Amino acid sequence: MKPFTLIPNVTNIDFLRLRGASFVVSIILLAVSVGAIAFNGFNFALDFTGGTVTELRFEQPVDVNDARKRLADAGYGSAEVLTFGSGNDLLVRLQSGEEGADGDLETNDRTARQITNAVSTPDNPGTVMRSDFVGPQVGKELALNGIWALIFVVVGFLVYISTRFERKFAIAAVLTSLQDSVIVVGWFALSGHEFDLTVLAGILSVVGFSINDTIVVFDRIRENFRTMRTSPSAIINASINQTLSRTIITSVASFLTVFALYIYGGGSLQGMAEAMMIGVVIGTMSSIFVASPLLTIGFLKVTKQDLMPKARDEEALARRP
Repeated sequence: MKPFTLIPNVTNIDFLRLRGASFVVSIILLAVSVGAIAFNGFNFALDFTGGTVTELRFEQPVDVNDARKRLADAGYGSAEVLTFGSGNDLLVRLQSGEEGADGDLETNDRTARQITNAVSTPDNPGTVMRSDFVGPQVGKELALNGIWALIFVVVGFLVYISTRFERKFAIAAVLTSLQDSVIVVGWFALSGHEFDLTVLAGILSVVGFSINDTIVVFDRIRENFRTMRTSPSAIINASINQTLSRTIITSVASFLTVFALYIYGGGSLQGMAEAMMIGVVIGTMSSIFVASPLLTIGFLKVTKQDLMPKARDEEALARRP
């Protein structure tokens, strides 16, 4: 019995024919993302803005939605409430500027007691395990470290791909990955969803996923050029088709993994899972419709000189079309 094949092993889709429409869609998405970042800004979490963190422990598991409602009734409507551990522990965050989140020790203790009283019930009392103030300076340092981490990743990939491939491939791969990460960041600016450190981690993961997906296609382009006797455009198109099955299967598996994390990982991981889900979709589309087609236009257009080792294959290079 023949095995079930979801995607044909051999496809012959002319992806380069769609490059014009692909570039237009990419430019529109980038423009919307940059506009949202410029005009909407971000809903930064306490990680970046500073505030108080109160950790409570209860005798029985706590209903998070009921805890949020009780805190809202007590005047803490914007408090972030997360559960962790066995479900008996709650993490309550108040951002700077909210009542009780100004960093004064006495006020901080009083706020922790009020939060505990609001969430506790007669049959499930809570106990304050810790209550700390996180200053805005810490948030600035975290934001700066995040920017340095992104620069480190981008420069590292640029050096790595330049060494492994040609400089044109490195530029195309990094431009595509930056586009993917900007679109993901733009989504958080547009939607107003909270931007915290887990989201930043998710965006860095998106850069890695996008680069990895693109390198697989670039590897196939390099291999095909040494065996196929046709134009660079035809080789690029054939390479995208040959890796299409692998690309889609890997992306679907990655998406299902982070989707499960989004559903069952709890509120503290939802931001990261959301960033990665969007990044997997955008990264997959860009590796097929943007990264390789970039190698056919402008100064990034590859030639046989870019793809053939010059030192040992001069004669073979001269025989190519």
